[in-house]
Amino acid sequence: MTSSAYHLHLPDALTSRVVFSSPHSGRDYPASFIGASMLDETTIRSSEDAWVDRFFDCAPEFGAPLLRAGAPRAYVDLNRAADELDPALIDGVRRAGHNPRVASGLGVVPRVVAGGRAIYRGKLPMAEAERRITRIWHPYHRKLALLLEGARARFGETVLIDCHSMPREALDGALRNGGPRPEVVIGDRFGASCGPEMVAEVEAIFRAAGFVVARNTPFAGAYTMMAYGRPAKGQHAVQVEIDRSLYMDERRIEPNAQFETVRGVLRGVVAELARLGTVEEVPLAAE
Repeated sequence: MTSSAYHLHLPDALTSRVVFSSPHSGRDYPASFIGASMLDETTIRSSEDAWVDRFFDCAPEFGAPLLRAGAPRAYVDLNRAADELDPALIDGVRRAGHNPRVASGLGVVPRVVAGGRAIYRGKLPMAEAERRITRIWHPYHRKLALLLEGARARFGETVLIDCHSMPREALDGALRNGGPRPEVVIGDRFGASCGPEMVAEVEAIFRAAGFVVARNTPFAGAYTMMAYGRPAKGQHAVQVEIDRSLYMDERRIEPNAQFETVRGVLRGVVAELARLGTVEEVPLAAE
């Protein structure tokens, strides 16, 4: 199997200023990649936002596009900058300033999957990293930029909802603070990627659906939020992280008994998100 740069799902009629994206749900695993990895076919998926795109694939029904990754995150990470290259993995990369993501093995071409488990036995040639970035990273981000530019040109502003999942263990820190365990984490880079009123609307929609919601902790957003969040220019970007344990067996990477229930609830959330920023028309008073 070869990896597609992306899969695009468009509405019959574009009526929403919202663009949905799912950069980590890709599951087009190239056979050559599986063969080069020292991990089994389940472990290599442990960084994948498995099934998240299934929760948002109804977006076109509500007038909004969905852009989802084809290539898996373990192959190329679309939520990293193209120059976040790991010198511990890629031959010829010089060590630059400290980047905690790259240092931990989670650059644009990842060295590890969840739990710090190494993907490869040795290094990759620079040409291989450049090939993945050229064939996967750049086409995905060109398309995402075009979708956002088109929505902003048509509606005057746009909202990117970047859809992710998080392992249950990543939420353990919330319990140490004495609060309830979050089920959804909204990230806006502490106000840098989205206007305060817009992100408050996003949070309110998830709360109204019954989710326990936190903001920016433990995830505030990475490259996508930095690259596309321009609230002063009418381009808002919000990252949404959903607790995987709500809907899947994390060890087996399979839907659990609650999957369809969660999907049904999130369908209502997507419908509400697609209406973000719209203003209800008020009938004119009779003259």
